[in-house]
Amino acid sequence: MSSKITEDKKFEKIDYSEASIKNQKFENCEFSYCNFNSCDISGITFVDCTFDNCDFSMSRNKDTALKAVRFIDCKLVGFNFNDCNDFLFSVDFENCNLSYSSFFELKLPKTQFKNCNLEKVDFASADISSSVFDNCDLKNAIFDFTNMEKANFQNAVNYIINPESNRINKAVFAKEGLVGLLGKYDIVVA
Repeated sequence: MSSKITEDKKFEKIDYSEASIKNQKFENCEFSYCNFNSCDISGITFVDCTFDNCDFSMSRNKDTALKAVRFIDCKLVGFNFNDCNDFLFSVDFENCNLSYSSFFELKLPKTQFKNCNLEKVDFASADISSSVFDNCDLKNAIFDFTNMEKANFQNAVNYIINPESNRINKAVFAKEGLVGLLGKYDIVVA
């Protein structure tokens, strides 16, 4: 079955939880104040799209393609990015709530996370090399066998990262964040 292609269009205040968008491809589209909460967006392709103030919480996204997609002021609680199609996967986030989401085993180098809540996000076995976590809260985020080489955590808070089970070469951390790297050693940093 061929996909319907929609290009260069703006969508505002649409409740997709009640609309069918199966077998579609969106290129260079903008979505503002749209509701994708608990929606099935499986198999849909988004290329060079921007989502502003949209809610994707608990959406189903098996094989959804996100290629050069930007999320601004969006709610993506519990979103399993690892279920997305990984071919040319590329996303950036600004002012988003990504709590309880998963990037397990995903390759997302050079991804920008700015002013995001990343509480309990799963980055295990992911490649976040050269990514930037600018003013992000990583409380209880999972880092295990994660490639975070050259990643920037300088303005991130509440992370706990085990240097022995993650690749952290040339990653940037603030002095105040060293406690998050030394926590497993049960030492006091004064």
